[in-house]
Amino acid sequence: MAADSLFFGAEEQQRIIAAIQEAEKQTSGEIKVHIEKKCTSENVMDRAKEVFGLLDMHLTQDHNGVLFYLAYEDRKFAVLGDQGIFEKVTEDFWNSTKDLLRSNFANNRFADGLCLGIQEAGIQLKKHFPYSSDDVNELPDDISFGS
Repeated sequence: MAADSLFFGAEEQQRIIAAIQEAEKQTSGEIKVHIEKKCTSENVMDRAKEVFGLLDMHLTQDHNGVLFYLAYEDRKFAVLGDQGIFEKVTEDFWNSTKDLLRSNFANNRFADGLCLGIQEAGIQLKKHFPYSSDDVNELPDDISFGS
């Protein structure tokens, strides 16, 4: 088990996974959460883009994946959407989601912040990429952890 997986207890991890699954029930979009101790890049968005690629999030059919990236020891995070979702939502969505995360993270409510951010992403994804009966879950709903 990666040391980073210990940042969240089992119950918190299950809450985050449940939030992902609940959000994805309403959309063809894909949501991933990646947690690591330290950001291995100078710029958090560069690291989020790297993780996005490592998780094959760019390979979804509609390019509608959203990554929640958290480097907890560095207190850095990013929310990154693939081209399909980025073209559809306004800048306000990204800013309000980051503000929501920031306010929760500042109070050490990391799991709460992620769950609320995932819920917001699900709402936006549903508007632009509604669920269809032939939808395939293209990415696992689990949390990925850095080394």
